[in-house]
Amino acid sequence: MSRHIVAPVQDIPPGSRKLVTVKGRPIAIFNIGGEYFGLLNRCPHQGGSLCEGRLTGLLESSRPGEYRYTRQGEILRCPWHGWEFDIRTGQSYCDPERIRTRAYAVNVEPGRLVVEGPYVAETVAVSVEQDYVVVDM
Repeated sequence: MSRHIVAPVQDIPPGSRKLVTVKGRPIAIFNIGGEYFGLLNRCPHQGGSLCEGRLTGLLESSRPGEYRYTRQGEILRCPWHGWEFDIRTGQSYCDPERIRTRAYAVNVEPGRLVVEGPYVAETVAVSVEQDYVVVDM
């Protein structure tokens, strides 16, 4: 598994979101009360941008006439057709057995640890043969 630095913490304050691209994949990063979550920015229904979706909660009931509003800000609604997803897991509330959007682990790490690595530099051998420069891949 590879790790990618996507933003300084101050760029995604609590209650906000940021769309980033990692290895060509659009990923929506959400900060919910200081916890960070990442979801593929494509609704599996018809490709709507989940980063533009509304964060809501979950309305639950144990019996008729009794309702509880829970998980405030943890349910993401697609802006196109209203499909709902658990921001923690990507699980769909429209068809939980079959549909989900890809969830990515997101962590906050101190800058000093990020600077230390470990990093592996990709190198490519280069040689000069007569008048040609050749790159070995």
